[in-house]
Amino acid sequence: MEHRTSAQWVGRILVPGMVLALLGGTTVSAGVDEGLKAAQRGDYAMALKELRPAAKRGDARAQNELGALYSEGRGVPQDYVEAQRWFRRAADQGHANAQYNLGLLYDNGQGGRPNYAEAMKWYRRAAEQGFAPAEHVLGTMYDSRRRVLLDYSEAAKWYRRAAEQGIVYAQFNLGVLFENGRGVPRDNLEAMKWYQGAAEKGLVEAQCNLGALYYEGRGVLQDYAEAGKWYRLAAEQGYAPAQHNVGVLYDKGRGVPQNFAEAEKWYRRAAEQGNPSAEAGLGALYYNGHGISKNYVLAHMWIDLAVSHLPDGTDRDRLIKDREIVASKMTSAQLAEAQRAAREWKPKASTDRRPDPGARLVPWRALPIPANGCGIS
Repeated sequence: MEHRTSAQWVGRILVPGMVLALLGGTTVSAGVDEGLKAAQRGDYAMALKELRPAAKRGDARAQNELGALYSEGRGVPQDYVEAQRWFRRAADQGHANAQYNLGLLYDNGQGGRPNYAEAMKWYRRAAEQGFAPAEHVLGTMYDSRRRVLLDYSEAAKWYRRAAEQGIVYAQFNLGVLFENGRGVPRDNLEAMKWYQGAAEKGLVEAQCNLGALYYEGRGVLQDYAEAGKWYRLAAEQGYAPAQHNVGVLYDKGRGVPQNFAEAEKWYRRAAEQGNPSAEAGLGALYYNGHGISKNYVLAHMWIDLAVSHLPDGTDRDRLIKDREIVASKMTSAQLAEAQRAAREWKPKASTDRRPDPGARLVPWRALPIPANGCGIS
């Protein structure tokens, strides 16, 4: 079944009102408090009136908030250079939130080219103060070859710290490391624990991976019904891999009564987002006439799309053979129609409603196409 193998998270600028509980212990003037409240309710004129003088006097919270306003263009023209200036003033005073925000600007190349060494420096300073978002993103720096030396043990250390503070993507990423034995001993039960925590908070990737453990019987007795429960939760949020997996359960009658009409519905939702496994499954239904009228033109179109969306490899090669079998049953006019439809096809906008759409995730592990391809012969 389809299943995420790793994840990275590029966060949003965080402002004091979002993390006040993490910071604590700082006495600020009533003017700064009023400025922060004004920014939260969208009264940026009042926010700037209160915050700018305080920031100039050296108030770190005001400096951080002013940096956030410039970074996001709220009440002022968006200006990453000015945002960086204010974040740095607060960060130099040890303000963890500002250190994290400054790291984000360097990480994302906002205000200049990406500078991962500087990003990591500021993330680490915030993380060493126990600032959970920084702990998590620091973990992703060690879990990504393009940023620093790959070190899964360090990634696991920082993910765990953030996960224990409830950062949902850290919980998911830590589960991935345990599932794959990267930087920690391979332990499906431990992976399940962390996936469960993130899945219960609505993270679709965690729901899908938790479903995969139940589907494959790793760390737990195989349970298709329980797998289906978690797949469906993610599928109903618009997550294409999970929609495909629900389609497979109905297609094969695993954990649910076999129902080709339901399989077609879920395959189609995922296929319309460009999911190659679902495109292949939908093509097979059209070829075999399962749940829908047999239609070689649409069967060829969907399998052709799956071929175009898969990387070179065994799965793609099998689908190419399936496509040839379908083509052998078509007239030249039908084949031309199918090829034209594939060329003109456009994916629908994703309906993925994950808790934080700012998450950036690396590709999932694709469903292995069975040895007999899509069951086409």
